[in-house]
Amino acid sequence: MSLLERLNQDMKQAMKDKAAVKLSVIRMIKAAVKNEEIQKGDSLSDDDVLTILTRELKQRRDSLQEFEKAGREDLASKTREEIDVLTSYLPEQLSEADIRQLVRETIAAVGAASKKEMGKVMGAIMPKVKGRADGTLVQQIVADELDT
Repeated sequence: MSLLERLNQDMKQAMKDKAAVKLSVIRMIKAAVKNEEIQKGDSLSDDDVLTILTRELKQRRDSLQEFEKAGREDLASKTREEIDVLTSYLPEQLSEADIRQLVRETIAAVGAASKKEMGKVMGAIMPKVKGRADGTLVQQIVADELDT
């Protein structure tokens, strides 16, 4: 079952269950997918949908930080629920140890020796961890590994 089919099926179930947050998040994802399809002029692959999910998740995490800084617990709790729904559609996340191992392998493969070559390492590793790791965490680990 494709990711889009799963979203459609879950949207119907959320309507039946009267799960307002889940329904609104799925509708938001479907709207973003539709906008992307219009821009692209073609239907999207699961990989493209995964990219959209990752982008939406990053936006929610950024919003959550801002809400917590501002002391807006009401908005923060709603955003946490949205993050939970989005996360349920992503593949299993890599552990920090797994990411660190992938980073070491990638650094060795591209022959990077200093932080100046961080862009080369990031360009090589991001397709490997797409949807399975937060880009900020990957970037921190790459920086740590290139420091040593």
